[in-house]
Amino acid sequence: MSGQFEAVTEIDRPIEEVFAYLAEGTNDPEFSPRVQNITKDPAGPTAVGTVFRSTVKDAGMKTQRELRITELETPTRIRWAETSKNVVTSREGGYDLEAVSDGRTRVRLFNVLEGHGIGKLLVGFALSAARKDAPGFGERIKKAAESSTPA
Repeated sequence: MSGQFEAVTEIDRPIEEVFAYLAEGTNDPEFSPRVQNITKDPAGPTAVGTVFRSTVKDAGMKTQRELRITELETPTRIRWAETSKNVVTSREGGYDLEAVSDGRTRVRLFNVLEGHGIGKLLVGFALSAARKDAPGFGERIKKAAESSTPA
């Protein structure tokens, strides 16, 4: 079983600044409390093939995650796929950015969650929790991006 959740928010920053903030990838702990730490390989600008390795805490359990950037279209689109082996993974995810009036940016985040092994039984719970938190997640992205220093 798999399913998708998404969040949409508008950020009071120009699209180029929001894209740079989100594409950096290592800012995730600023808006995702489940991300305990994150690294980027290789260092430098994010590109297709960049890998982010993180430790995340879900339902009281820590797991190691590895996400690879699969698509990057400055300043409107970022896509990733999880390559780590966990019971529930993000088969694909991404950000879609759209410039709106007065230097604001609309951001849509989505993740397609997929269960593996016992995760096939758990993915429904993970999706339910993610969908319930989606509005809050969007708000956390907004606050973090608005309070960041432009690149």
